[in-house]
Amino acid sequence: MADEEVSGPVGEAESPSETPRPEPLRTFFQLTATRRDGDRILYYGESLVPDRALMRRIAPAFREIGYEVELTRTSEADVVIARPIGAGPEGIPWTNLVLFVTTVISTLFVGAYGWYYVPLSEITANPLVILQAWPFTAAVLGVLLVHELGHYAAARYYGVNVSLPYVIPFVFPFGTLGAVIRMKGQMPSRKVLFDIGAAGPLAGLAATVVVTAIGLSLDPITIPERILEADGSMIRFNDPPLLTLIASALGEPTAYEAANKAAHPVVIGGWVGMFFTLLNLLPVGQLDGGHIMRAMIGERQETVASLVPAILFGIAAYLYYVLEYGLNESVGLWAFWGVFALFIAFNGPADPVDESQLGWPRMLVGIITFALGLLCFMLVPVQVVSG
Repeated sequence: MADEEVSGPVGEAESPSETPRPEPLRTFFQLTATRRDGDRILYYGESLVPDRALMRRIAPAFREIGYEVELTRTSEADVVIARPIGAGPEGIPWTNLVLFVTTVISTLFVGAYGWYYVPLSEITANPLVILQAWPFTAAVLGVLLVHELGHYAAARYYGVNVSLPYVIPFVFPFGTLGAVIRMKGQMPSRKVLFDIGAAGPLAGLAATVVVTAIGLSLDPITIPERILEADGSMIRFNDPPLLTLIASALGEPTAYEAANKAAHPVVIGGWVGMFFTLLNLLPVGQLDGGHIMRAMIGERQETVASLVPAILFGIAAYLYYVLEYGLNESVGLWAFWGVFALFIAFNGPADPVDESQLGWPRMLVGIITFALGLLCFMLVPVQVVSG
């Protein structure tokens, strides 16, 4: 059921002839009033069956006449909200735009200072020097936005109400925490849920492969002497199998014998795409993997989701106790995601109206998608090494 807040039926009520009322709505919903709110139609009354049963009965009938529906409640009544299918965002999406510009700036700064080794004093004296990190910004934001736009395009194709992507600015090591989109309304079917869920990872991985290939083909970056001579520690990002496969196919190295050489920062954009894809494909909650698994195996997805936190905690424990890594970065990372998976498992993925099973082509695509995700897995993604 949606979280949308809806006021009571104020103003002049709609006459029956002005408002569509599909037969299932008249049968399973005791209607007391209707009103219009822009392009929305609000039906007030009382559901005569459980929420999920009501949605399964009325959603297909409303879709036939060009509306998507969701159910919410006020203190006085149940409310069925009908919107025209495919109604996109109106006006300028200021929140999305501001977050995007902020994230461009944050990734430029992090890229310049952390990956192109521009001194902070030089950035302070001339902030425009961060523009030299534009390839890093383009790589990181490119893979993230292609991923989210894959979801967006699939959702719009099926007429599911969806927002434009929100990118989240952050600090080190990438300048962003990723990107998300918001979907509203009931998911029509398991097929639609699968297509929208899988479109993001597959599109994002395609962009990731391209970005990684470009990055590997670029000349390595030279690490300044001041960094090499500094008595400190550096963060090392280990290679996932997919990155190694791409490098082998191109005949390019991922590491260099010379201590003052490092892979071009664009390669980090590919690394980000792979790691974020891996995390997104965890089959739990509202993550892409949760939606895909829900579409593939139905409500049994909850059983799979219950195992995910235990597996992540098990990886952390293996690193800590068996490999004796101590409380390092990767141990903390997997433990954090174990807690996060445990938390989001309670919400579960979207529940589709039509529970018809997927055909074998989509089941095969789902298996391939999860297999590609496994190629992005690293037992030790990050570690701090002595400089």
